Amino acid sequence: MSMDLDPDEVFRDDEDDPESEFYKERDATKELLVYLVDASPKMFSTTCPTDDDKTATHFQLSINCIAQSLRTQIINRSYDEVAICFFNTREKKNLQDLSGVYVFNVPEREDLDRPTARLIKEFDRIEEIFDKEIGSKYGIVPGSRENSLYNALWVAQALLRKGSAKTADKRMLLFTNEDDPFGNLKGVIKVDMMRTTLQRAKDAQDLGIAIELLPLSRPDDDFNVSLFYTDLLGLEGDDLAQFKALVGERFEDLKDQLRKRMFKKRRVRRLRFLIFNGSSIELNTYALIRPTNPGTITWLDSMTNLPLKTERSFICADTAAIIQEPVKRFQSYKNENVMFSMDELSEVKRVSTGHLRLLGFKPLSCLKDYHNLKPATFVFPSDEELIGSTCLFVALHRSMVRLKRFAVAFYGNSSHPQLVALVAQDEIMTPSGQVEPPGMHLIYLPYSDDIRHVEELHTDPNSVPHATDDQIKKASALVRRIDLKDFSVCQFANPALQRHYAVLQALALDEDEMPEIKDETLPDEEGMARPGIVKALEEFKLSVYGENYEEDDAKTDGKAEPSRKRKANAMKEYSNYDWSDLADNGKLKDLTVVELKYYLAAYDIPVTGKKEVLISRILTHMGK
Repeated sequence: MSMDLDPDEVFRDDEDDPESEFYKERDATKELLVYLVDASPKMFSTTCPTDDDKTATHFQLSINCIAQSLRTQIINRSYDEVAICFFNTREKKNLQDLSGVYVFNVPEREDLDRPTARLIKEFDRIEEIFDKEIGSKYGIVPGSRENSLYNALWVAQALLRKGSAKTADKRMLLFTNEDDPFGNLKGVIKVDMMRTTLQRAKDAQDLGIAIELLPLSRPDDDFNVSLFYTDLLGLEGDDLAQFKALVGERFEDLKDQLRKRMFKKRRVRRLRFLIFNGSSIELNTYALIRPTNPGTITWLDSMTNLPLKTERSFICADTAAIIQEPVKRFQSYKNENVMFSMDELSEVKRVSTGHLRLLGFKPLSCLKDYHNLKPATFVFPSDEELIGSTCLFVALHRSMVRLKRFAVAFYGNSSHPQLVALVAQDEIMTPSGQVEPPGMHLIYLPYSDDIRHVEELHTDPNSVPHATDDQIKKASALVRRIDLKDFSVCQFANPALQRHYAVLQALALDEDEMPEIKDETLPDEEGMARPGIVKALEEFKLSVYGENYEEDDAKTDGKAEPSRKRKANAMKEYSNYDWSDLADNGKLKDLTVVELKYYLAAYDIPVTGKKEVLISRILTHMGK
């Protein structure tokens, strides 16, 4: 019996195998999330300003945030599962048949399931159908024993029974502008309802379900979390102070608040750190800063749009029978055939067990910046399955800090083992004021332990041009002028990725138009045209190139004169406008600064200054 197997199939990377540890770890880090949206009349009657200078109700603001997060989830975290639940509703729809709670869903989807294109499209219409199909109603009123908030927590807890708290993060995200839901009740009824509601929340938290609140402040009154939700969320000390500071943020920041909660730090995977003689530490790993890349390609059926699955049957070449356990035939040096089963081949290529194994320690001075091959991973101990991990980790951490050593370990999946360095980090304060706990950074090292050090480049100091004191002074003044306060790379989205995701969104939701993409990386032309910046820039140019730097550039290496190139481009663009008509009808103000400069450059008129200054120069030159 003989059979040929594809070597790429036999020796493929484990990350390509859905049954591999990589995919199991991916599912272990998924999140189960229930959006709880207050639908009481107060959510519809309270309005606030939005980004486009319009007003929106708190209900509209909440569903817009959820719609945006669903679009983000379906691309970035498609294996997370979500449910949308309204409470304080006229109609009811839930498995427990509790009043005042409506679970929104679409056909062919479980109440708690992965987001789908149909769910997003139907949820976009929720404002149109809400009054007719769901309706708004106060769920806690005097003289009634109905408690819609209690019912909502119960329904959400039942939805989150799926899976284990050890393999998935479970959360409820509550949107409301009512800081005292039982404020209109009195006496024993109020005490009893508050007690049962708080107990329901505590029961959920005891099951590993986190409850988070997105408070919506009314225009004339801030959301007072101390009236009720402090007890429900279990806030105290620093956590309470931070939450109160969050409540004071503007309405426009609600989307950012939701995004922070959606992309909180998650455990990437759990692993064992093998020390010696059977001693080991249980660790959780967390990803730090990572570049955002487009997702991997998933082949879909052209008719159903469902992912394609590849199934392979192994056929015996002699009998044409289907082989249950395929084998691979290798030819030895004695011309004898040796048979290996798939399990044996899998075990042969298994170089590592996937755990982290300690090899030894080295001085920190031996670890260089250029040894780091890719972004590091943060590791932190856990006592969930291995009691005592934290104590052993702390002892090891303190010794490494005191002796200024880092640990060298063996790590990786079964087919890609890797040398790594574990560097202990003490507690530090981040620029944002947050405290990072002590832990270790897992740094990926080159494969070879014979790391060649980079030789320093020695050059003749006299052959290197040096800046003068005046040039340094002018450059420093320019940098101070254009310095961005509290700058972070996270403030700017990658326009290429945004366009990529916009195309995916348009295809998935069958949209006729692609969402408009704003390129935040383009320079701020109006800001750069401020008199202070223009003056500092001109002084810097003058100190470096001198007064006739454009003429000097024209004489070097026979290159075309830059000023002539700029003027030729300006003349070309200048001819595309009817400047007299624009000036006569007062439409110059509708042009951008760049467009106004086409006219000025064509007539060798200075192009510095604000927009109003440029228009004034044009009108003066035209004699108007």
